[in-house]
Amino acid sequence: MATEDKNRATAAAILPLVGGAANVSSIAHCMTRLRLGLHDRSLVDDEALKAVPAVMGVVDDDTYQIVLGPGTVARVTPEFEKLVEEGRAASENLVPDGPASDGSASGDSASDGPASDGLASGGSASGGPAADGSAPAPAHTAEELAGKGAALKARQKAKNATPFKLFLRKIANIFVPLIPALIGCGIIAGLNGLLVNLGWLTSVTPALAAMASGFMALIAVFVGYNTAKEFGGTPILGGAVAAIIVFPGVADIHAFGQTLAPGQGGVLGALGAAVLAVYVEKWCRRWVPEALDVLVTPTLTVLISGLVTIFGLMYVAGEVSSAIGTFADWLLSTGGAGAGFLLGGFFLPLVMLGLHQALIPIHTTLIEQQGFTVLLPILAMAGAGQVGAAAAVYLRLPRNESIRKTIKSALPAGLLGVGEPLIYGVSLPLGRPFITACVGGAFGGGFVGLFNQLGDSVGSTAIGPSGWALFPLLDGNHGLGSTIAIYAGGLLVGYVAGFVATYFFGFSQALLTEFNVSQEPDPSLVAAGDRSGTASDSRGSGTPGDTPAKEPAGV
Repeated sequence: MATEDKNRATAAAILPLVGGAANVSSIAHCMTRLRLGLHDRSLVDDEALKAVPAVMGVVDDDTYQIVLGPGTVARVTPEFEKLVEEGRAASENLVPDGPASDGSASGDSASDGPASDGLASGGSASGGPAADGSAPAPAHTAEELAGKGAALKARQKAKNATPFKLFLRKIANIFVPLIPALIGCGIIAGLNGLLVNLGWLTSVTPALAAMASGFMALIAVFVGYNTAKEFGGTPILGGAVAAIIVFPGVADIHAFGQTLAPGQGGVLGALGAAVLAVYVEKWCRRWVPEALDVLVTPTLTVLISGLVTIFGLMYVAGEVSSAIGTFADWLLSTGGAGAGFLLGGFFLPLVMLGLHQALIPIHTTLIEQQGFTVLLPILAMAGAGQVGAAAAVYLRLPRNESIRKTIKSALPAGLLGVGEPLIYGVSLPLGRPFITACVGGAFGGGFVGLFNQLGDSVGSTAIGPSGWALFPLLDGNHGLGSTIAIYAGGLLVGYVAGFVATYFFGFSQALLTEFNVSQEPDPSLVAAGDRSGTASDSRGSGTPGDTPAKEPAGV
């Protein structure tokens, strides 16, 4: 009960800060983020949201994303949905009141009081002396860095709004909803493998195998459903066409001198089949008379798309899927260290460019073929480099309490693989530390890639988690202990390399001079300012006992 109250309290704290129930158009969540569609982004209070205890950060993308972390987001989202529904119902039943009360007028006049005059006359919000040349220039705060990071992200988002990158975003939206099932089944698969190797619970392991494999056996259907939904078709028709790919009866079909195999083409074939179904359906909606639409359109959609899928897409997608698996194995077995170095180092720039979304179908194809993706543990090293770089920034800026506070609050999320608060709040706005963080990711990726080259494959049975959160999903070809040790070693290398590169090469002298400044006012300057103000008041007071015409600013 206490946990439910906590989750509801978090949801209740978030709702007014995103503009209330009336401003929310859609609600969804992924592994770590509450994703909101909002009518008016200007109603969002970013800084207040970041101050909510459960909020790790915010990301303004195609949806407004509030980072809550794994586990928490799945519990807060239902409470948030309830509050939004309650808010909408209340607004529908609300009876309009009369004119605004006099309280609003008195509130307006209150804003014209002495505090406002004090600030207008040059008072410092931080309580320091006026900017009369005696005080140092104000330090750059975490809020300023976050603002700079948000501006960089907004500019990059505008650059990423190209047709190709928007298409990649659609592809990502197809697979993101599948991640919870991939994670759950992946963990069960790992548990089952451990029990089989130990020879324990032999009567239970077949049931665990069925639980772990059931979703993967039908993943093409879910991909087809989501694809049709994302591209504007009828979701169930997309699922119906994609189901052909995994139907056991396709083994009886012979064409072009080959026999089809159930699952041939995998998720790529399902994606292509569903996209085709959407276009066939839209064509039918334009040309089929309304009186016949309910009968003809679904029939033609499944028939035409199904025939093309069976006698074309399954063969083509099957070859592409096989090529992806073969290339991944070849890449890491022959040039594992170099490939890992490049993948780990350039993954975050790929994220910035929006190109990382192209990797999602590749990950899913590898999981479908081999049981795990060997690419994800390498790419996860990019986050390790960010953590190491953030630790170095913390030590290099001992006087900037604001940035250090941001790093302390964001590091736990970074260790769990949620890197946005560190990227957009610290390393990217600073510039050089982002590059040195990528260097850390490169060395971590090279470490994991080297072991792949030596024959120890390290993979993940699902996509989504990173950092420490990836440990339960690890799998490989030489036992779980070896796989965990290699991945942990890669994280350690990424932390250390990111730290060393940032500490020694991440700051120019100008950058240190600009940012390594305390936000707290110098006590001697404050005292001098107070003495100066007292003397000034004494000189201008006239006769003893006269009341000064105006108090000093900020009093």
